[in-house]
Amino acid sequence: MAERKLSTFERLRKGQMPRNRRERREIERRLNAPDPGLEIVYPDAAGIDVGQNSHHVCVPPGGDPRPVREFGCWTQALEEMAQWLRSGRIRTVVMQSTGVYWMGVYDVLQPHGLEVHLVDARATKNVPGRKSDVQECQWRMKLDTYGLLRQCFLPAPAVHAVRTVWRLREQHLRDAARCIQHMQKALTEMNVQLHVALSDISGVSGQAIIRAILAGQRDPKTLAALRDPRCQASEEEFVASLQGNWKPDVRFELQPAVDAYDFYHQQLARCDQQLRIYLKLMPDGTAKFHSLSASPVEPLTREAKQKKRRGQKALMPSPKTEAEPEFDLEQELVRILGVNPMSSIDGIGVVTVMTVISEVGADLSPWETGKRWVSWRNLAPKRDVSGGKVIRHVRPKHNNRIANAFRLGAQSLQHKDSYLGARFRYLVAKLGKPKAIKAMARYLACLYYRLITKGQAFVDQGAAVFEQKRRQRELASLERRAQNIGYKVVAA
Repeated sequence: MAERKLSTFERLRKGQMPRNRRERREIERRLNAPDPGLEIVYPDAAGIDVGQNSHHVCVPPGGDPRPVREFGCWTQALEEMAQWLRSGRIRTVVMQSTGVYWMGVYDVLQPHGLEVHLVDARATKNVPGRKSDVQECQWRMKLDTYGLLRQCFLPAPAVHAVRTVWRLREQHLRDAARCIQHMQKALTEMNVQLHVALSDISGVSGQAIIRAILAGQRDPKTLAALRDPRCQASEEEFVASLQGNWKPDVRFELQPAVDAYDFYHQQLARCDQQLRIYLKLMPDGTAKFHSLSASPVEPLTREAKQKKRRGQKALMPSPKTEAEPEFDLEQELVRILGVNPMSSIDGIGVVTVMTVISEVGADLSPWETGKRWVSWRNLAPKRDVSGGKVIRHVRPKHNNRIANAFRLGAQSLQHKDSYLGARFRYLVAKLGKPKAIKAMARYLACLYYRLITKGQAFVDQGAAVFEQKRRQRELASLERRAQNIGYKVVAA
């Protein structure tokens, strides 16, 4: 009978070491080679290879007869890991940001006074030789000893709480949008062409008609009477669109979609309540730029709010009324930042600013310049240069929430009669839509950085000023080209 495989908990209780000891001895011999000649930055460093069921920890050789140990992922084992590191006089610990498994280790090691360095896996992926858990922790410890790893940015605990709730709210919005698609599918199967008369069935009119259908109403005229008076479609068009087949099985399919849509709305309300509590705990930044002559925290007027919200429709997959919380989110953001980007920069709305604050907070001092800020957000062009020549353009694909928020804000400038709108249309004509969106997103990110760090509010001079500057640049370029070939530009 085959021997039963021990679980991670049972194996660690019995004190069994990982297999492949020959490989472990070889790697240990290689890592204990003579000094490579690099400056030691963290002499008391340890390396951790984070896993789902267990973690491998390596300390410098000489201080412990077993420099590599394996600990479980449960809290008691993590406490034992912290005590073992403290007994070995370890001060810094380095580990990769592996999924969400590193969070439990980080939360346990931090209260014990250990300095935890969280690094990106891309920094240590090029490990020579065969990879294993033992190799990873030893190699990571050696790289961190010589200061060759770049630490990841970690927001403050208050920002982390806001980020958790805001990301959960975005997930509920996406789920609610899928419920709307499910309703649309069911109506189409019954040949109820409500989308022909209404552009958005998630509005007041659409939801009233759908719930009346579920209640048993079949008369098209009665259903058409439930529409809002502001609907552009006529009553005859509504009556023609609401004549369906009324299949019982499809009506049964429509009911769970409506119930799920109501459930996600309840979850959105709970997220709004919790988000308001967490935002109240964030520090006040209204006195940050008190020495400026012009106050940058003036609230938006009603007309300005409506203008800004027109550009916020594309920022979230759900309707405008769902994208923003029920409470006055703009007032809270102005209190936290000390400035009002929503009124200063066209294309940046409440959702964009809230996304940035939920990811990094209101303090942008970890990035010394605006160039480093946009580069960290993957909005700057990345090129491989050799011998002064650009070999290739690197286009890394990352799921960057802040960059996506600025990209969506750039797209909202397509039809804006402003300086930024004229700039975006010029970039679209010159570079094409995809490159223009990224270039304009970078420009918006730089404007946001200057406003938050230095209080330099952007003054929109209008589309006419941009067109005038563009004509002057084109004329100067034509004059230079004509002069190079011995001609002169004369006005017609």
